[in-house]
Amino acid sequence: MIVSRRWLEALLGRPLDAREVAEWLTGHVAAVDAVQPLHQDLGDILVARVLDVKRHPNADRLSVCLVDAGAGAVQVVCGAPNVQAGKSYPYAPVGAVLPGGIALEKKTIRGVESNGMLCSAKELGLGSDHAGILELDTPAIPGTRFLEAVPVEDHQLVIDVPANRPDLLCHKGVARELAASLGASVKLPPIPPGQTDGRTGSLSARPLVRQTTRGVVDGVDIRLEDPEGCPRYLAAVIRGVQVGPSPGWLAQRLTSVGQRPISNVVDATNYVLFELNQPLHAFDLAKLRGPAVVIRRAKPGEKIVTLDGVERAMTAEMTAICDAERPTIVAGVMGSAESEVTASTTDVVLECAYFQPPRIRRTRRALGLSSESSYRFERGIDLLGMPDAMRRGVELIMAVAGGELRAPPLDLWPEPVQEKTIFLRPERLSQLLGVPIERAEIERHLSGVGFFVAPKDGRLAVQVPGWRPDVIREVDLVEEVARLKGYDAFPDELRPYRPSAVPDAPVERAKARVREQLVRGGFLEARTLPLGPPPPDGADAVALRNPMSAEEAHLRRRLLPGLVRRVEYNWSARNRDIRLFEVGTVFRAAGPELLIGKGGGGPEEWTSVAAVLTGARHPPHWSE
Repeated sequence: MIVSRRWLEALLGRPLDAREVAEWLTGHVAAVDAVQPLHQDLGDILVARVLDVKRHPNADRLSVCLVDAGAGAVQVVCGAPNVQAGKSYPYAPVGAVLPGGIALEKKTIRGVESNGMLCSAKELGLGSDHAGILELDTPAIPGTRFLEAVPVEDHQLVIDVPANRPDLLCHKGVARELAASLGASVKLPPIPPGQTDGRTGSLSARPLVRQTTRGVVDGVDIRLEDPEGCPRYLAAVIRGVQVGPSPGWLAQRLTSVGQRPISNVVDATNYVLFELNQPLHAFDLAKLRGPAVVIRRAKPGEKIVTLDGVERAMTAEMTAICDAERPTIVAGVMGSAESEVTASTTDVVLECAYFQPPRIRRTRRALGLSSESSYRFERGIDLLGMPDAMRRGVELIMAVAGGELRAPPLDLWPEPVQEKTIFLRPERLSQLLGVPIERAEIERHLSGVGFFVAPKDGRLAVQVPGWRPDVIREVDLVEEVARLKGYDAFPDELRPYRPSAVPDAPVERAKARVREQLVRGGFLEARTLPLGPPPPDGADAVALRNPMSAEEAHLRRRLLPGLVRRVEYNWSARNRDIRLFEVGTVFRAAGPELLIGKGGGGPEEWTSVAAVLTGARHPPHWSE
């Protein structure tokens, strides 16, 4: 996930240091793999105003411009057809270094001296347009640094988002985590005024129309026939839009996270995806037959040509978004050209849906097709936050493309659910983490990232927000408190602990006491194989069915023979001072000639202890 520092700053309303943000996120949220500066190589570029434009005396396609860059007028030869007197443009003076390491020098072009250059978007690394000079709509005076007048300088934070944290796949989710540490609040940045002239102001106050599986919104029939694959579906109709290029601020936002601007309507849906983690889709209403939107299971072998131009066959295990006659979208994965928004589109149907994550995952694998939408749907999005995302999408489209919302959005939700509540015991949290944590601190940590916490019957009733599908048990809340407090805040020494609440068995306590006393007496504990030769009289010996050797063909009847063999081995190495003991199990046949695995009730076994001592009464010690 690529996150823009400037986008986070807009959500938090405060400046951020990219390196500090990366360090905190890595320690408390998710690993930041890289921090990449964006457009910081434009420090030499200035804002300049063109005072006069004349034709080049020796070239028909060139012009000679008199440019004010704050330190007096200079002459610049320019080949762009769109340069005009009185307008401002980015200017690279002599000595400036452009992206790519090109250093500008004073040059003579067709007999006319040129001091620097006026720059296009492509030359500054801000786009692909090389046909004309980048015109600046800024009140900045000539000589102002370009990066101060046009805030394109940014940092990209590349976050390795875990599969169980889909809330981090958007800027609001990352900003929410940062707000918990900064003591700040997260607010969606206001949409710059556009073509709506304030007509979106009352949209947030208009309630959605709630239905179960079927409804009509502004003449469009919406039918939900697969509630298992699509538990909730929202739709809105916006009429009278004007599809065209996105305004600069919207294109810049998407470019900052590595996305290519397409058109104002499509870019608005992508903006909401990266801001709120809610994929949206816009249909061209004129291309929908019916007009209707039907959410159903795909028919076996049903074909669809996706936006990448490939014809794909669907199965009955997939969900399809269709009009009255044919499929138009592989639900949660990719749409088709049959209903995509184009320059001629005037009316759009805006879709906001929740699809079952396992089904989207299987569909994506079966078709070998992945997208930004499928990446989010298969991990789980915020089922309860969909109305807010729909309102944001409608407001954004109307702001950048105009249009009118004649009817409130439709909300098809057959089986509404509420936020789940988990009870957290503070004493259990302290027990698991090994350190006491005050109740007030627990509430502060959880409330800071969107949980609602209230005391109840000596416990904490924690309401889990819809954007955290990974929190399902009490121990998940314990983990939340631990990571927000900071793992480095916990002691790193190994403290006394019990792996279980069940007390030790009496026989185990007896074994421990015996071992302790023998070790105090200078003995070392030995662990020998429970196998050996049969005793001399062969009585009660338990024979193995498939022994590895004749010397290890029986289960041991006593511990001493094994210890004596250890003494013999040490003596052969000229080590005479031996003090060994063993606490182990010995065996006895329950019946004559009993073999393991053949009849009977199995051998009898019990715990025994034995010790051997040879050598000097006071053997030499290593410290002497």
